[in-house]
Amino acid sequence: MQVAVFFLLLLGAMSEDQALHLIHLPATSNMAENSPPGTSVHKFSVKLSASLSPVMPGFPLIINSSPLTEAFRVNWLSGTDFEVVTTGKEQLDFETGPRVFDLQVYVKDDVGVTDLQVLTVQVTDVNEPPEFQGNLAKGLELFIVEGANPGFLYQVEAFDPEDTSQNIPVSYFLIPPSKSFAMSANGTLFSTTEFDFEAGHRSYHLTVEVRDSRGLKASTALQINIVNINDEVPRFTSPRRVYTIPEELGPGTIVANITAEDPDDKGLTSFLFYSITTVNSYFMINQLTGTIQVVRRLNRDSGELRQNPAISLEVLVKDRPFGGQENRKQITFIVEDINDNPSTCNKFTFSIMVPERAAKGTLLLDLNKFCFDDDSEAPNNQFNFSTPSGVGSSSRFLQDPAGSGKIVLIGDLDYESPSNLAAGNKYTVIIQVQDVAPPYYKNNIYIYILTSPENEFPLVFDSPSYVFAVSELSPARTRIGQVQATDKDFPQSDIIYSISTGGASLQSPNIFWINPQTGELQLVTKADYETTPVYTLRVQATNSEDSSSVTVTVNILEENDEKPICTPNSYFLAIPVDLKVGTNIQNFKLTCTDLDSSPRSFRYSIGPGNINSHFTFSPNAGSNVTSLLLATRFDYASGLDKIWNYELLVYVTDDNLLSGRKRAGALVETGTVTLSISVIPRPTTVVTTTPRPRVTYQILRKNVYSPSAWYVPFVITLGSILLLGLLVSLIVLLAKAIYSHCPCKTGKHRKSLVKKAEMKNAKRELVVETIRLNSVFDGEARDPVTGAIYEFNSKSGARKWKDPLTQMPKWKESSPQEAVTGVGTKVPGSSDKERDGLRGKAQAEDAGLGSRNQDGKPSTPKKRNPALTSQASPKVQPEK
Repeated sequence: MQVAVFFLLLLGAMSEDQALHLIHLPATSNMAENSPPGTSVHKFSVKLSASLSPVMPGFPLIINSSPLTEAFRVNWLSGTDFEVVTTGKEQLDFETGPRVFDLQVYVKDDVGVTDLQVLTVQVTDVNEPPEFQGNLAKGLELFIVEGANPGFLYQVEAFDPEDTSQNIPVSYFLIPPSKSFAMSANGTLFSTTEFDFEAGHRSYHLTVEVRDSRGLKASTALQINIVNINDEVPRFTSPRRVYTIPEELGPGTIVANITAEDPDDKGLTSFLFYSITTVNSYFMINQLTGTIQVVRRLNRDSGELRQNPAISLEVLVKDRPFGGQENRKQITFIVEDINDNPSTCNKFTFSIMVPERAAKGTLLLDLNKFCFDDDSEAPNNQFNFSTPSGVGSSSRFLQDPAGSGKIVLIGDLDYESPSNLAAGNKYTVIIQVQDVAPPYYKNNIYIYILTSPENEFPLVFDSPSYVFAVSELSPARTRIGQVQATDKDFPQSDIIYSISTGGASLQSPNIFWINPQTGELQLVTKADYETTPVYTLRVQATNSEDSSSVTVTVNILEENDEKPICTPNSYFLAIPVDLKVGTNIQNFKLTCTDLDSSPRSFRYSIGPGNINSHFTFSPNAGSNVTSLLLATRFDYASGLDKIWNYELLVYVTDDNLLSGRKRAGALVETGTVTLSISVIPRPTTVVTTTPRPRVTYQILRKNVYSPSAWYVPFVITLGSILLLGLLVSLIVLLAKAIYSHCPCKTGKHRKSLVKKAEMKNAKRELVVETIRLNSVFDGEARDPVTGAIYEFNSKSGARKWKDPLTQMPKWKESSPQEAVTGVGTKVPGSSDKERDGLRGKAQAEDAGLGSRNQDGKPSTPKKRNPALTSQASPKVQPEK
């Protein structure tokens, strides 16, 4: 149908212009199969139009084919001549491909005139030789494992392309024939022998030829390679099995080189792997090169190598790291001893003490017991000693026999000899210990010989006995004397002195101390003549070798060192302010004693506490018993005396009249006595009224409290019991009051109201309770209301008027029923005579002359209630 279309187009073109058309087309041409590229198929020409319009470039061309193919193209020859040739892009095969092709050749000029013609190409059959299939056509490489049994190797296949459907038989041949291989007619390749890669050929080149029935043939090349397998055991190429090496080779030193080869890889670069299977700590082998190196010090002189210097190893060589072929070889290393250790000794310095009376020929030192050589074999471990040397030693010491190391004494070592003293009794001997084998190591040995002195002379004091004297007033560390002992032995060793017996007293276990280095005798504490006048000591001198003792007598010199001791040492006294001058205060007497003075050697004086010289002692000297007297009266009214408490420091001095020595009386000792004296002012009754007083207490106090008195815990206990009783009574009264005011009892309630009314109209009476008190008033103040002077105690708060004639002022009462009490006032319910008696009694008790206890001393006053005291006294700031 396409051909028809083109013919229509061609007719249309011819109708427009009859001049342009293709010449020699349409046409039919034959083409042999398998023609090479560029083979001419058909030639044609183009007839131009009358205007001679040229053919457009690229025309004529094949615009279509049936069947489609790229096996043809149009080539320009010259002018208007063209031809159709093969392109080679497709193989023209008569047997397998299309046998007829219709090619449409189209031409066009530059004015648009075209022409189209058909060229029919018929493919003709050509007789072709047989062909090998696949890669076999280009040659084939086969591989045979060495040692494989003879037999089938490969099936060669070829075909005749003329007519594949008829299966035309072909024949196969080996060109030239081979002794190792055979080829059957149907193409089967056989091996006829067993191959050895190491002994025979490693590859074979064969040519296989195939022929068809018409005599055409084709050939291909076969290369048969023999594959090497690991079938050979590695062989050691180093024949040596015993290696002799010296000791002390450093780590890393190569001591052997084990080599081997693998017949499987002979002539080729191959890798063998070496290892040592024997457990050892001295050697290692390089896995790739087979070199054996030292990894640990080889010490032939110690450890297991000293007993057995041979080290046996098993070397394993393998052609693969894992698996494969392997071989083993035993090698032995003999470690040789070298003279690497010098002759040495346990110590190179010896110090020998030799008695000064040691006999000649005495063996002093045998060096063989201390010296040795660590080398394991002779002569490396043999040594000797050189001749001793040293200044002054040749005449005293010798090595006998020579080289033996035995040092003997040949001279005199008397310690006290002048020549030996000049040498210091110390000698130095130098000797060398030396190897007998090269390189002749040597070491110096130093021997220090010291002469040991012996005790030849006794320790002797420079006096058979010692007598010293010391005053009993000497303080501690006073030097008494010195003892000295000597020893004729040399060297003069330190002498140690000590007190072996004596020197003790009742007060101290040891009164004396001796310097252990110098022998100086000193006091540890003061000595007391009155206790022990003479001490006998036994002093011992000791050195490192001997001891000796001597008697030391110490006489204590008497001194006035005892202070007077008086009783009582301290005392508290209370005197009234108006005591008569010359009176012995409370019959106080002072009795004194002195161990080193007579009773008539005492003098008494009072220190600065005796203000205005109110007090004195009688007698004031010449007796050991004296009394305290009032020397001058007290004057507080004029202001001459202002203090009420005196602290007297009494000095008692002895004159040491008992001692008859020349120094007697030069020293005076003084004792002290402390006296506390309280002056008791005149008693005064103080009554203070308040607007509505119920109960007024008059409290007198006396400061005689002592924290260390026996009665303190008694008073505290008694006060606690009284307080408990008071609380119980208060609770009982409260219960009664609640019961009496109970609203349920109306009758009694009315009765109580009546009694209250009666009591309201009744006269009130003032109850005065007088408590005896001996107060010590240490301050004065002025009453801001009356202007009168009153005295007060700053500790207890007690107050009294200074002038006994001073009376409390009368206070006007708002209620006529309230009585005003005071000095010179009437107390309801009492007469004037009774009130005067109460006032006088209170004044007497206030002055300390009131009630007394069984011993005649003032009784202890009752303490005032602070709440009531504040009512009984005006509250003013005391003047100091």
